[in-house]
Amino acid sequence: MRIVFKTMSALAALVAALGFSSQADAQQSRTLKMQSTWPASLTLQDNFRFFAERVDKLTGGELKIEALAAGQIVPPFEVLDATHKKVIDGAHAIAYYWVGKNKAATLFSATPAGIAGMDHMDYMGWLYEGGGLDLWWEFYQKELKLNLVVFPILPASPQALGWFKRPIKNLEDFKGLKCRQTGIVAEIYQRMGMQTVNLPGGEIVPAAQRGVIDCAEWVGGVEDLKLGLPQVWKYHYTPGMHESSSIGELMINSEVWASLKPQQQEAIRSATSETFLRWWVKWQHQNADAIEEMRTKHGTQILRTPPEILTAFFKAWDEIAKEESAKNPFFKKVLESQRAYASKVVPAKRFMFPPYSFAANYYWPEKRAAPAKSN
Repeated sequence: MRIVFKTMSALAALVAALGFSSQADAQQSRTLKMQSTWPASLTLQDNFRFFAERVDKLTGGELKIEALAAGQIVPPFEVLDATHKKVIDGAHAIAYYWVGKNKAATLFSATPAGIAGMDHMDYMGWLYEGGGLDLWWEFYQKELKLNLVVFPILPASPQALGWFKRPIKNLEDFKGLKCRQTGIVAEIYQRMGMQTVNLPGGEIVPAAQRGVIDCAEWVGGVEDLKLGLPQVWKYHYTPGMHESSSIGELMINSEVWASLKPQQQEAIRSATSETFLRWWVKWQHQNADAIEEMRTKHGTQILRTPPEILTAFFKAWDEIAKEESAKNPFFKKVLESQRAYASKVVPAKRFMFPPYSFAANYYWPEKRAAPAKSN
């Protein structure tokens, strides 16, 4: 049977009725302008770019993300308010940057101390299985009165204790040092006796070279290598508990979110989860390569943090959390929710999971430093 259409409009009407899209419709796409708090050169920005690529592919090009780096539209630490005001459609950051607005912000980055012993996956369990994501949305929308939604996307940890100009054998050695630290972590270290200096990442190396600071924390692994820290100090201590399982965020203006098609929203949800996993495993490989380069090319001494320092950190954080809970009802509500979830999963995981070091030490025994010779 042959059908003849008298006009192109009649043909278009039939195509639409049958649910097909014309070539012009298929080529139409929407682009969301989002900005991160990271310089373009950091691997943290790679996380953002990977997310943008996945959204593009999952929506068949219908929704695109312009993944801008820090400062391309607004200064790095203004992305929260810029997203709220729709100056940008969304942002890629980490919640502890906003502790100046409310200290509960640090709890939504899984910092400090991993929140009652939880690792990355425990924390993601709290978000998706323990009501944490609802509390995160409530925090931004009701506590801070901001027009945005948020999802976890960036597992940028575990991070190292930091770089030091001399060896650190105990907590006493730690005291009095002038060290680059930021946010609530600086407050914790101050209680432990450290003098802290708030510096952006780009100023750490120059300050170290001038002798302004004695030590610094940045990230660890590949990011520290990129920053040039192995060329300044030789003593690198790990682990740290300030960011043992920190998790960054993808935020979107709530009006922009509501304007997306349901399938586009699901593509974003899926892309954040995939980005979390795929970037993380790549990053850990990059960190392993970076550690090898630090040791072989720069002579870095990678040393184990004295346990007494880590225990002191826990105690200082617990004191601050208790004080903040007494005066900040929402902080208390979130922390109690996290601790309730952790009280079940952390002991169970300790029972079910073999210690990582057990098999690691069997197959890859640690090389212990030779004891110092006596005079």
